Amino acid sequence: MSKYPNFRLENKVALVTGAARGLGRACALALAHAGADVALGLRDVSTSADLVEEIESMGRRAIPLQMDVSSMEQIKSAVWEAIEVFSRIDILVNNVGVAPANPAEKVTEEDYDTTMDLNVKASFFTAQAVGRHMIEQGGGRIINMSSQAGFIALQDEAIYCTSKAAINHMTRNLASEWAKFNITVNAVAPTFIETPGTKPWLDDPEFKQSVIDRIPLGRIGKPVEVAGPVVFLASDAASLITGSVLLIDGGWTAR
Repeated sequence: MSKYPNFRLENKVALVTGAARGLGRACALALAHAGADVALGLRDVSTSADLVEEIESMGRRAIPLQMDVSSMEQIKSAVWEAIEVFSRIDILVNNVGVAPANPAEKVTEEDYDTTMDLNVKASFFTAQAVGRHMIEQGGGRIINMSSQAGFIALQDEAIYCTSKAAINHMTRNLASEWAKFNITVNAVAPTFIETPGTKPWLDDPEFKQSVIDRIPLGRIGKPVEVAGPVVFLASDAASLITGSVLLIDGGWTAR
């Protein structure tokens, strides 16, 4: 073992789901900057050109993958293609998720199924598909995208909060089961971050201020502030960390 912590990812291959924008894009770029080649899981593979170009400008390889995680077949085919091209997957960032606001008394079965399918079911089966490969290759790192909503109640977000609490416990279970294969499984749990997905809410000055008032650090987060901890958890520096959910919330849940 090295005398000093190693945060670099040279000779590693990462698969990032939902890589086209927001947190997924930030994680893909950060992993490449740290030295990893990146397979980009995309709901629409035609949206990838500029991201591939940006990663390749860093001297890393990148491939776009058609990967709508609501399709079990696309999950399997994307993982297979990534392994065909790169021969391995060392890091999975399970990033895809949705957060529709809906008062609990108005949630329909379709609303419930859509949120749970994309946030929990897709994350599990993506982890399973990659985890099977990691077992064969002798190890790997899985980082799931949770949320502070997995720890607290958010107004009109009962199903989203439930789904992220499920991600937290799924993370702990997979970590426990797969530790014997040298696979670490962790999650990151951000607060509100400035992304295209949160823009409709944060464009409302009153709502934005109400969020800032709850964050002791007094500001909304940036995508790179989530990508940094993801790189850490993917690196050898985090080799003894598994089954953890790292809050990136500016102190919201500490109050």
